Amino acid sequence: MNEELDFEPDDISAPADLIYTEDEIRTLDWKEHIRRRPGMYIGKLGNGEDNDDGIYVLLKEVLDNAVDEYMMGFGRQITVDIIGAREVAVRDYGRGVPLGKLIDVASKMNTGGKYDSKAFKKSVGLNGVGIKAVNALSTEFEIRSVRDGMGKTARFAMGELIEETDIMPTDEPNGTFVRFVPDDSIFRNYAFRDDHVETLIKNYTFLNTGLAIVFNGKKFISRHGLLDLLSQVMSHDPLYPIIHLKGDDIEVAITHANQYGEEYYSFVNGQHTTQGGTHLTAFKESVSRTLKDYFGRNFEYSDIRNGMVAAVAIKVEEPVFESQTKTRLGSRDVGPDGPTVAKFIGDFIKKELDDYLHRNLEVAEVILKKVQESERDRKAMAGITKIAREKAKKVSLHNRKLIDCNIHLNDSRGVEEKKLASSIFLTEGDSAGGSITKVRDADTQAVFMLRGKPLNTYGATQRVLYENEEFNLLQAALNLEDGIDGLRYNNVIIATDADVDGMHIRLLLITFFLQYFPDLIKKGHVYVLQTPLFRVRNKLTSKRVKSKKNGPDDDTIYCYSDEERIAAINKMGANAEITRFKGLGEISPDEFRGFIGPDIRLDRVTLRKEDGVDELLEFYMGKNTPERQNFIIDNLVIEDDSQIS
Repeated sequence: MNEELDFEPDDISAPADLIYTEDEIRTLDWKEHIRRRPGMYIGKLGNGEDNDDGIYVLLKEVLDNAVDEYMMGFGRQITVDIIGAREVAVRDYGRGVPLGKLIDVASKMNTGGKYDSKAFKKSVGLNGVGIKAVNALSTEFEIRSVRDGMGKTARFAMGELIEETDIMPTDEPNGTFVRFVPDDSIFRNYAFRDDHVETLIKNYTFLNTGLAIVFNGKKFISRHGLLDLLSQVMSHDPLYPIIHLKGDDIEVAITHANQYGEEYYSFVNGQHTTQGGTHLTAFKESVSRTLKDYFGRNFEYSDIRNGMVAAVAIKVEEPVFESQTKTRLGSRDVGPDGPTVAKFIGDFIKKELDDYLHRNLEVAEVILKKVQESERDRKAMAGITKIAREKAKKVSLHNRKLIDCNIHLNDSRGVEEKKLASSIFLTEGDSAGGSITKVRDADTQAVFMLRGKPLNTYGATQRVLYENEEFNLLQAALNLEDGIDGLRYNNVIIATDADVDGMHIRLLLITFFLQYFPDLIKKGHVYVLQTPLFRVRNKLTSKRVKSKKNGPDDDTIYCYSDEERIAAINKMGANAEITRFKGLGEISPDEFRGFIGPDIRLDRVTLRKEDGVDELLEFYMGKNTPERQNFIIDNLVIEDDSQIS
């Protein structure tokens, strides 16, 4: 370069705190890096309320190692115990970690036995990171291995070795024991929930038939794999017996139900890939093409898959996932010398599903009828949907109903990151929407303002999605027309008033999602926002409303239940001033800031087969007015407002 400078190089200066020298270059210790950037290793943190919170990823990392032993043919039982909702102990009966490497596998990054595919040919944990992350993020971590009559134990605290025993004789059976207590300073106020742990454990047993996992004394085991899984998760009865096909390194289960949309469960090497990936894409394509060819009709793939409920599990060598949490498969091939994932799945489905249909003509007839019904409905809706789409565009969502978040408006991040980071509040009217809009995180939180009470969609046809303006615009805002794969917001949060009308609107929205997009609820995307019912203030010392919950001076306490209200009144004594919030619009924007920030309280809407959803909807949202009226009268509770100002 021969450019002339219009300044002297020696004139360049910088503030003292911006000096950049060798002294500013640091190499973080392995455990320090994990503790500073836990999200890189375990995804979101959370307190255990949601099934994808980090504490369950820690448990999964330990269980993965135990299940890998079973997959290799060692140990038929695993025990899992959770003590006091915070301490976890996992014991497998596999080969046990080589004793001389026990400390290394728990505390040295990129150390493990799964790099050599001869030992762990089709494992989920290939990065040598998982159990090290558990160690670093736990205040107590203990690992013990027993091999052929000899045992060794090591204990750590936040990744730091604090004690190790010599290798000593023992009469314990072979295997590995891990005990850990997640760090409360990272996972604030956490607690393991039994229902989330049970779901995780059931998935392991579905994918490893014959494996017994004993959780807090309760035994889980599956004899029929993915067939058992679908039988347990389906909220509607199947239209025909579940098609269950198994081959080398692949298993699928397929059926249809009288429901809208599609519902899939996908797994790789025992890992639940909640975000799908190359295997799920190939599976959906292969099933659609095989059914189309079998019937010899020019069916649309969307008609073939409407109402389909299916699961697919494959095993591949050295799988490539798109993140450390392994929720989406990125592998193109099933192994270094194997076919592509698409060809492997496609060839299996083409042969096995086609053979099954030729052997079970009555099942083929039911599928044909279902596909033809979907085709007729779609064609009948063609004109309506076209008009509805045009109307949605003309309405200008961003100005009238939807206040979007910046990551969508600016398109500044990748698609997957957008889905994981963004939320949308469905609010009741402009006043509540206005309060949230003023104090929300504009980068990640959007607001959709409802107008009045939505239509009761129970028993309604799909025409309502397009003929009802409110639902047409909501569907467009969420980008659900082609199913939840295009969902623009990871969290759909119902934010309604804490009164009878607000509860009614909440139920109407949940009914809408159950009717048309049940997978949205099953995959854990729908929440209800908890907002305080009461504000209790010390009227002598509180001069103004504080902008955050339960401030350090305790002048103002926000209460989410009668129990919390009574406790706050007892604390404030005679100086207590109680305000009952009956509408979100009554809560000032400054107060709202604390309720939708990092400490937001959300109740996830769940859907399980044992909930009896069809019966519940029929009773509460159907036309059984006399029965429902009698139920309300028999269960009526009169609220005592005597202490509420």
